[in-house]
Amino acid sequence: MALMINDECINCDVCEPECPNNAISPGDEIYVIDPARCTECVGHYDKPQCVEVCPVECIPHDPDHVESKEQLQLKYERLMAAV
Repeated sequence: MALMINDECINCDVCEPECPNNAISPGDEIYVIDPARCTECVGHYDKPQCVEVCPVECIPHDPDHVESKEQLQLKYERLMAAV
């Protein structure tokens, strides 16, 4: 399942540089996560790094992008092959 940033985001800028897939970017009002690039850090880390550093806990799972660990691993492998 990809992650998302909700409207509790305070635009503190700590999540964006932590994303190994460059899935996080500034949105119109708050940061956003590109579900096509979010692997919840599968392939890189044991835990999503954005969630680990977020001071306001505004990064839940995105119910519109449900994926298994296996699907996230395949997405990671596709992203790495494109680099």
